[in-house]
Amino acid sequence: MFTVCALYHFTRFDDPAAIRGPLLDLCLREGITGSLLLAQEGINGTVAGRREAIRVLIAHIDALPGCKGFDYKLSEAREQPFGRMKVRLKREIVTMGQPDVDPRAGTGHYVAPKDWNALISAPDVAVIDTRNDYEVAIGTFEGAVDPETTSFREFPDWWAANKERFHNKRIAMFCTGGIRCEKSTNFLLQQGIDEVYHLKGGILKYLEEVPEAESLWSGECFVFDGRVSVGHGLREGPHDLCHACRRPILPEDRDRSEFEEGVSCHHCITEYDAARRERFRERQRQIALSKARGERHLGPRGDGPKTTVKNEHGE
Repeated sequence: MFTVCALYHFTRFDDPAAIRGPLLDLCLREGITGSLLLAQEGINGTVAGRREAIRVLIAHIDALPGCKGFDYKLSEAREQPFGRMKVRLKREIVTMGQPDVDPRAGTGHYVAPKDWNALISAPDVAVIDTRNDYEVAIGTFEGAVDPETTSFREFPDWWAANKERFHNKRIAMFCTGGIRCEKSTNFLLQQGIDEVYHLKGGILKYLEEVPEAESLWSGECFVFDGRVSVGHGLREGPHDLCHACRRPILPEDRDRSEFEEGVSCHHCITEYDAARRERFRERQRQIALSKARGERHLGPRGDGPKTTVKNEHGE
């Protein structure tokens, strides 16, 4: 069993590059895999490893400038959900493309999971899902507005085009772990929206703490690791990935005529030309050869959904 740690923290790193080396060395030494992003605005990522190794990493991050007491969420996976470890330097730890947005200057009102149902059930509250369309497709809160964005970078333009829909409404926002709401609620505050709320700890904390019998969540929550989705109690969900487009699929979707392992699914069957599909097939052949030799292949990466932000960590 592996411990999965999802984390983010907004703080000021004057020299992220100086932090990267020791952080990567620690992860490699401890056998931790996953992805961490560093920028001047902070740190973000999801990693997995032995429980004790994750504790060592948490202690290391806690000692970084401004990170004391940072929030993180732990869950479990039966298999190692990542193939390798990456620590990358980025302009933003989650890409919104709004240079004036700074969650350190203020965010929406945090709402604990136990209080979320009452808030979103109020008639004067509009609930907005800030995630990408392929995430929303497999699960969301009942009655939530889906902006149908393919990238978090699209959210400001969506708001500009739709803000009149929410006149005289309080705004409640949510995302997977909370990081996108840190930025989106700060953005709305700058737009003059005073009553803005967001789910503290995101969907993952809600599914961990709120009993299924009391839940207003419907479906599964997409996660950016090998589990693909989780449900109530953070139990692994039924979804797999199409390794061509990186969208979630169900076991029965493998029986559809459009599905070819690592090459296509019903979501992306019209999105790639013959040359690219042949490259996908060659990749699958290399994976099969590695498996036959008993070697670990880094696995199919695909091209990802057509978005500039392929996951909650800005990649």
